[in-house]
Parts: sequence; C-alpha cells; structure tokens
Amino acid sequence: MSTLAAPAPALAPRRAWLADLPLLLVAVVWGASFLAAKGITTAHTVIAVLVLRFALVLPVLVTAGWRRLRALSAAQARGAGVLGLVLGGIFLLETYGVVHTSATNAGLIISLTMIFTPLAESAVRRTAPRPAFLGAAALSVAGVVLLTQGGGFSAPGLGDLLILGAALARTLHVLLMARIKAVQDADSLSLTTVQLGGATLVFAVLAALPGTGFSPWRAAAAFGPAEWAGLAFLSVFCTLFAFFVQMWAVRRTSPSRVSLLLGTEPLWAAAAGIAIGGERLGALGLTGAALVLVGTTWGRRATG
Repeated sequence: MSTLAAPAPALAPRRAWLADLPLLLVAVVWGASFLAAKGITTAHTVIAVLVLRFALVLPVLVTAGWRRLRALSAAQARGAGVLGLVLGGIFLLETYGVVHTSATNAGLIISLTMIFTPLAESAVRRTAPRPAFLGAAALSVAGVVLLTQGGGFSAPGLGDLLILGAALARTLHVLLMARIKAVQDADSLSLTTVQLGGATLVFAVLAALPGTGFSPWRAAAAFGPAEWAGLAFLSVFCTLFAFFVQMWAVRRTSPSRVSLLLGTEPLWAAAAGIAIGGERLGALGLTGAALVLVGTTWGRRATG
C-alpha cells in the first residue's frame, strides 16, 4: 500500500540480507493471514471481523502520523479516500472468499495480481505485452484452473471466484495509485492511514445495515482466546508490522528487491494451509499450484 521510494544505494551482501529478512517475514505473515482469517471468520462475521481488525490499527497509525496527516491537501485526502473505497472492496472479497475456499487456494489465486496488473497497464497504455509475459500469464491461468478443480474438472467454487475478484480489485487499486496524480506525492503513512480509514468506514456502514451478519460487538463477545489471538495477528503483524517494514525496507534496498521478496507470499500461503491447516491439494491441485508459482515468477521477470 505504500509508495515505493527511489532506489536505495546498493548494500553490501551482509547488510542486504539484514534488510531482506524482515521483508521475508512480512511475506510469511501475509501468506499465513489467509489461514488466520479463515480460522476466526464465518459467513456471518466477515464484516464484523474487518471492523475489529482495522479499528485496532487506525488509532496507532493516526497517533504516529498526526502532523503529516493534517498536512494532506484536500485533493490528496479525496484521492486517498477513493483508494480506501477500493481497498475496502478488496478486503471484503478476500475475506468472504477465504470463508468459502481453502487458504491455499486463496493465497495462490490472489498471486494472479502480478499477472493482471501488467496486462491492465498494457491495455491502458495501448501497448502489446511481451510474448514471454503472455506465456507466463497463460501458465498461471492454467495453474489456477487445475488448482481449483480438486479431484476432477468442475466449475470453480464461489470462494475461488471471490478471490479472483479480489485479485482484479488489487489490480485496479494499483492502477489508481499510479493514475491519481494527487496521491503520488503524498506522505506514505498519511496515505495509508486515510485509505484504511476509508475502508473501515465502509465496513462500519455495512455492519450497521440489517442482514449483513453479526455486529462487531456480538462477534467480539463470542471470541475466545484463539480468536483474539488470530485477530491480533491480523491487526498487529499483517497490517501494522507489514506496513512499517515496507517503509523501512524501501529506504535500505531496491523496490525490485522488495517486490521480489513480497512476491513469495503465495508460497507461504500454500505452506501454511498444508502444514498448519491440514489442507490437501491432490495431484491436480499440486500441479496447478506449481504452475501458478512458476507462471507468476516468470511473469515478474518478463516485466523486469
């Protein structure tokens, strides 16, 4: 969610790895976030959990960046607010999706953002993507088809389609960040705070409507120690920790290196789902997962 700074000076190998390790940990916790969200969320508590997750984060962000937040112009605040609405849609699609599919599927399907984004950029700029990238995209799509089939060929489930929608929404978010001129020079912390605030407002409004599931208070009252631990993990590690590590890392290493390390997220999602969640892919699923990982890796290199 943060804007990448100019490339940092090259670091010695030892210092570069010291900068890499926190980023790799962010990829690990992001990968595990699908399993954590699945463990504490049901179809009736999606919106309530999202309200609770971001209500825990916002006060810290506002306190940490209050002076810079007040310095935002009206145009910057409006642009960040629009991005916040899209961000709210991303989290809704992801969280509803993971309720209806496996954490492994969710983590791998969402990685298609790395394929969708360059394709969308090519369409906007009216330029043809490289043949190698088209091959990588085809490989990734074939992998998702296999991944979502289970024991045989059938239509993808609702959860898989929602996660696919989230990947498309992530692509839209990236494109808007690049095309809304007002936010391009905005302070990263302030931009993120306004976006999360806008998303939280969306969740709060939805939570107040009838028929949208349990209220945040009812969901919180039903939480036990395991659910609170999962919520704390999502709030503290997957949001606060991840954001501040990105801010720290882009000043000490290159944006390309940051992107490469964070791109390992689907690998960790699959590892968490299989090792901790007890999920099983089967032969088709394993083949599909491998194709997604190879395709997205190839796609990143083809656009480099």
